[in-house]
Amino acid sequence: MRATASRSLSLISLLVAAACTTAPPAPPAPKTLADFPEVSAEAVLADTKKLASDEFEGRAPGSKGETLTVQYLSDEFKKAGLEPGNPDGTWVQKVPLVAILGAPSPLVVQKGGAKKTFKVSDDFVAFSKHVVDEVTLDGSELVFAGYGVQAPEYGWDDFKGIDVKGKTLVVLVNDPPVPDAANPKELDAKTFGGKAMTYYGRWTYKFEKAAELGAAGVLIVHEAYPAGYPWPVVQGMAAERFNLAAPDKNLGRSKVEGWLTEAAATALLKMAGQDYQKLKALAATKDFKAVPLGATASLGVKQTMRTVDSQNVIGRLAGSDPALKNEYVIYTAHWDHFGRCAAIDGDDICNGALDNATGVAVMLDIARKMKTIKPAPKRTVLFLSVTAEEQGLLGSEYYGNYPLYPLEKTLGVINIDGINQWGKTSDMVVVGLGASDLDDYAAAAAKEQNRTLKPDAEPEKGFYYRSDHFNFAKKGVPAFYADSGVDYIGKPADYSQKKRDEYTSVDYHKPSDQIKTDWDLSGATDDAKLFLAMGYRLAQADKYPEWKPGNEFRSIREAALAKK
Repeated sequence: MRATASRSLSLISLLVAAACTTAPPAPPAPKTLADFPEVSAEAVLADTKKLASDEFEGRAPGSKGETLTVQYLSDEFKKAGLEPGNPDGTWVQKVPLVAILGAPSPLVVQKGGAKKTFKVSDDFVAFSKHVVDEVTLDGSELVFAGYGVQAPEYGWDDFKGIDVKGKTLVVLVNDPPVPDAANPKELDAKTFGGKAMTYYGRWTYKFEKAAELGAAGVLIVHEAYPAGYPWPVVQGMAAERFNLAAPDKNLGRSKVEGWLTEAAATALLKMAGQDYQKLKALAATKDFKAVPLGATASLGVKQTMRTVDSQNVIGRLAGSDPALKNEYVIYTAHWDHFGRCAAIDGDDICNGALDNATGVAVMLDIARKMKTIKPAPKRTVLFLSVTAEEQGLLGSEYYGNYPLYPLEKTLGVINIDGINQWGKTSDMVVVGLGASDLDDYAAAAAKEQNRTLKPDAEPEKGFYYRSDHFNFAKKGVPAFYADSGVDYIGKPADYSQKKRDEYTSVDYHKPSDQIKTDWDLSGATDDAKLFLAMGYRLAQADKYPEWKPGNEFRSIREAALAKK
């Protein structure tokens, strides 16, 4: 009896003790932006200093800089408490690239007995994606093909009635600027997005279309404003270029792809008996037909090649809800830049501080802060730092083609490419504002900061198609890309435009893109906290975000989800 009583008392004691040590209830999920942790300006600056240091040699794919960058990001993801993002247990996804360095000859244009020679770099830039030692255009017939567009939804075809196989095309940059019938001073918003660029306006589209039609060569006429960057940026394309390694050695592409200055194009067309400005005006109409120039182009490009196994770096914060952990939210930021480049004042390292060491640094601190939030996100959050963005969005393209996690189970992508380094703003610019429900998440968070969202002020420059989120959008995944605000608190109204113009002309893709003494990251941390809240709330959401009605990617997404 005494033993039985003793056992009963012991059991009661254990029950009482267990009741006293029961874990406290889990904290509620952050409800307001104030509940989220602050992204650290000091941490962002420290990571940027490291990634943009001369030690990293400009972070070119396949270089010592890549090795150092991949190791640094892997170490920082691990320190943040993330898991290796590749299901094979590593921190990387290998991205096979082929690097091609071309040495073009001068471009020789001939019409009858007349001949004109155009200078490499000064007048034109040419390269090839063919994985061969040499490509040549030998007396290739020249055709002016307007904007180089076939867009059946707009009833537009710059190639009607002509076979351009084996010929060399001269095409204009951007979309056809179609005037509005009611107000000719404005562009028709129902055709090619009006002022906003569509994918038809991107140089990548023009090269792809030329290849599809069998053209031997294609030269885009560069104009700084519609292109969105000056000629020196195009000249930078003559450096060693990377491509995704393809089984056909890229022989399906045109032999030669490249650019002409506006002055060179004007001279070429004049030699062919044509007026550049008149042809440009005609090309903005549906009735335009490609114009054979009665002239030929001859050009050779000798090439040296090397293969590179570059790497995307990926960390994973596993979802806490067993029913939702196999669904995903992705943050992206490209780690690469140009490595060693043309020297300016003796400096030949393109450090890429703003573009995009800052974006990677913000993503790293978002990862650190996301790990501290309780309760943890229900869905898995991926932090994907991709390679070869500067070579044509290649790392994100590879992930889109060979995703480590199903894209139909990926709710959305938040891309960070550059940050606000000039102080606080009362707004945030969203490139492609109105594209998807992700903008609604951003608007809600911005409202809590007493800020507003604004559309891109220069949609004609096609920024939505110029960073890594685009390769997810093409696969149907809602993708968000924000730029710095333009209304700087306590600064003149023209402050933003002056700083942007200064960066574009002085620092963009140049060795001078380094950390500046006047950087003020207070605005960047506001943006970063907004991104943090967006990603967490998306990971907790009751439903998948959608593209808005009428968006070009909506049908792709709907088809993918129907197969899920």
